[in-house]
Amino acid sequence: MLTPVKTEQTLTVHNPVGYPPKISRKNAAARLESLDGKTIYLVDSRFDDSIELLKQVQAWFARKMPGVTTELRSMASYYGKDDPELWNEIKTKGHAAILGVGHCSTCAPAVSTHAITLESQYGVPTVAIHTDKFVKVVQSVTRMGGLPQAPLVFVPQPVMGKTEAELRAYVEGLDPFTGQPVMQEIIDGLTKGLGAGLSSDEPYARSTPRLVEPDTEASLRALFEKNLWTDHLPIVLPTEERVAAMLAGTSRKPDEVVGRMQPTPNRGLWEYTVEKVAVNAVMAGASPEYFPIILALAATGISARGSTSSSASVMSVVNGPIRQEIGMNCGIGAMGPYNHANATIGRAYGLLSQNLQGGSVPNETFMGSLGNNYTYNGITFAENEERSPWEPLHVQKGFDKDASTVTVFHGCRSTTFNLGLRQKYWREHVKDMLMGTDAITPPVLLLDPITARQFIDRGGFDTKAKLIRWLHETAEMPAGRYWDLQLVQNYIYTRAVVGDTHSPKAKYVGLPDDQLIRIFEESDINVVVVGGESNGYWQMMGARHMATVSVDAWR
Repeated sequence: MLTPVKTEQTLTVHNPVGYPPKISRKNAAARLESLDGKTIYLVDSRFDDSIELLKQVQAWFARKMPGVTTELRSMASYYGKDDPELWNEIKTKGHAAILGVGHCSTCAPAVSTHAITLESQYGVPTVAIHTDKFVKVVQSVTRMGGLPQAPLVFVPQPVMGKTEAELRAYVEGLDPFTGQPVMQEIIDGLTKGLGAGLSSDEPYARSTPRLVEPDTEASLRALFEKNLWTDHLPIVLPTEERVAAMLAGTSRKPDEVVGRMQPTPNRGLWEYTVEKVAVNAVMAGASPEYFPIILALAATGISARGSTSSSASVMSVVNGPIRQEIGMNCGIGAMGPYNHANATIGRAYGLLSQNLQGGSVPNETFMGSLGNNYTYNGITFAENEERSPWEPLHVQKGFDKDASTVTVFHGCRSTTFNLGLRQKYWREHVKDMLMGTDAITPPVLLLDPITARQFIDRGGFDTKAKLIRWLHETAEMPAGRYWDLQLVQNYIYTRAVVGDTHSPKAKYVGLPDDQLIRIFEESDINVVVVGGESNGYWQMMGARHMATVSVDAWR
């Protein structure tokens, strides 16, 4: 008698990916017949010694093509800001442009975006120079920007800190991606015809399927891994029944658009619905009662899987009655793995970010050089409002005490750590901690209630505002040392030097090197009370406040 063969049951599960952006085709500028007698602008993006490489490009033209006039300019502000005044000058006085150097996860997309702007809006033939670490990044940017045929030329990484001789060798050498001479590629990019590019105005429709083809559990798990839809930890498969149960945690309709997200500016905003967020919440192992918090996080449009090469992470702090309703931990172990809500809300935020923004793949949509272990669950916890001597975070941000909110901070790359406050030198100890926080990311004090009360006992800071004012006044550095920091040069000086009205550091430009300046603005410093009073340990986390949003709106 033959034993019947058992067939493994098949499952139908949801697709966790968001909807790609629409792409509108753009037209490139007409190419030049020759560069002889022409004026070419070399545009410095103001990032990590970019100008030094462009000086070598300028020197090459002077040696090899003396009939070409070159004008070397730096962008007016930091690389992420458009510079229409310069673009108009190039259009009026020049014939072509070379932009560079794109060599970080945000400046590379920005450089190619500016090149597309010059091509399509100003009619200037343009070449963008990048380092070879960002090939896939900028290919994606030009495609999403509607000009995939935009000329891209690559030099080796890094540019920062290289000698004149080394940078000259880059310029005179071969493109490490194509194997062709760098300067010949630049000349060809300005003079030869380009490809036709996209064949339609919208190659991407709302194309992401709602469901995955039915298959066995093992095959589906393998598919999710292969497609990089997981964080490489085990997931809960998002079956139709589980997603329906998650959707019961909100009154919002499944097809309602929650928001749009991208891993870095200029990569293209992907769209997602309530149901798509629910799919990722299921995968993270979250419970339906957590879903309003997860929706609120998704609605911020802030990615927990940002592409930044600085390897930033997010930190999410929950306030209000929902903390107790769903049993979040704000006491002992609150920032650790010991609570289901804390762990899975943060993980859901990470999964929805990578899937709904179109991916988080090293060398493609994630360029964090070191990576950051915090990105597994984004440091998600509740504030210990009951044991805090001050108003809670959400009240500080303008919400009613009885409202439920979630606050997103971004950074989490620098952390200093201490035990309590000593009687004699506590001020100096805190200043040392402030100096250990990276200068472009303001501090968030994460205080056990014991230490929070010590700040009152030692310093008389009976309000958060008084403590924050003191921290602002204490974090001082000589101007020369401050302006010499590479991060400050990249992101603060470039704004301040042009008198940007949004730059509070503009008032410090031109001060003597030994004059003290205040590193962190008072409005940027934050204080959160968390912990269970087993001791007075506390941390200072470099993290910028991004948003405080209502959870109640998503119930």
